[in-house]
Amino acid sequence: MPSVLNRVVVAPSGFKESLSAQAAADAIAAGVRRVLPDAEIDRIPLVDGGEGTAVALASATGGRLVALAATGPVGEPVGTHFALLGAGDTAVVEMAAVAGLSLVPRALRDPGATTTYGVGELIRAALDTGVRRVLVGCGDSGTSDGGAGALQALGARLLDADGHELPHGGRELSRLARVDPSGLDARLRDTELLVACNPFNVLCGERGVARVFGPQKGATPAQVEQLSAGLENWARVVVRDLGVTGADLRHGPGTGASGGLGAGLAAVGARLLPRFDVLLDHLDLDARLARADLVLTAEGALDHQTPRGKIPAEVARRAKLHGRPVLALAGTLGEGAHEVPGVDACHGILPAPMALADALLRASELLTDATERALRMILLGSRLPGPAARGAQTPAAGAVSGAVPGAVSGTHRPSTVR
Repeated sequence: MPSVLNRVVVAPSGFKESLSAQAAADAIAAGVRRVLPDAEIDRIPLVDGGEGTAVALASATGGRLVALAATGPVGEPVGTHFALLGAGDTAVVEMAAVAGLSLVPRALRDPGATTTYGVGELIRAALDTGVRRVLVGCGDSGTSDGGAGALQALGARLLDADGHELPHGGRELSRLARVDPSGLDARLRDTELLVACNPFNVLCGERGVARVFGPQKGATPAQVEQLSAGLENWARVVVRDLGVTGADLRHGPGTGASGGLGAGLAAVGARLLPRFDVLLDHLDLDARLARADLVLTAEGALDHQTPRGKIPAEVARRAKLHGRPVLALAGTLGEGAHEVPGVDACHGILPAPMALADALLRASELLTDATERALRMILLGSRLPGPAARGAQTPAAGAVSGAVPGAVSGTHRPSTVR
């Protein structure tokens, strides 16, 4: 085997509603083993604030999970958790663990009705432990209520024009007339509240969270407009009644995180921070990438959205700081998949057309097989005569600067060779 592939870093995200980041890393590693049985494989399952964040950070820091019940996104109790990190002064609340899309039955996927109330309950439970800092991870949400439910759980009263408390759900926000903050948990003033979020997500406007993500959560076009109008009203009333200054809740970076949870928490003093700056430092990612001969990353869909804060783009950006080649694997390759900065080659995992339900069920097997196919192509390329041997003056067609010798870009049609 070429010495260039002695050390392989496997740094994927999870595949939504299919594989956790850990399961994806295990599947890719199994494919590497088939081709490079003696290689050193460094598995780094990555989280972006969504599903698996609390577990990953507890594990990375020698912390622990605290299990409890809280209000789920459709208003029913769910079993959930938050993490206490190893140092003991920081809690991690993963919003997806209590208000994630995976907790919303498909028949009930209406982002106008779902709530972040349970997120507020988890924050209160974390405060009960005496921590000085609460980190809220945003991602994989099933809500679009602007964080209104979370603020209600933290003690704020949301009132309509008649002084009645608003029911849960983003569709109610258009009726919001006043926010009464007198009952807000006083401990928030003495606790550092941080939100790890995608800075590209904003609350309002044409790129507002309801328009970009509402359809993925089950909203019809009419509901998207209803939610957008409600979030506009939410931002206006919250800024007025909570005295928010120095922050743009409508268009500020990260305000649209998790259906607007970012804006709601910012209104009570949270700082919205780029999620990778907050989360990945716990994993020593840069040093581990620097030691790699090849970096493998993955996500469910690689497309034009990937550079807007997705894990493969961040892995590729950091890997390129050290000149490391990057191969990205994906469930689907969409428009822009071959244009993600820093990704030298990409490869779809489906060997043939199949139903979505089958692909989700077989994701681990498909990812392992695809990894094997891709690495065998790389090794084949490494054995081909180079330009000098052929008398050529230019790099081989398809060669990418910084790539493993002979690596080729993925095709729009997944390979059927195993």
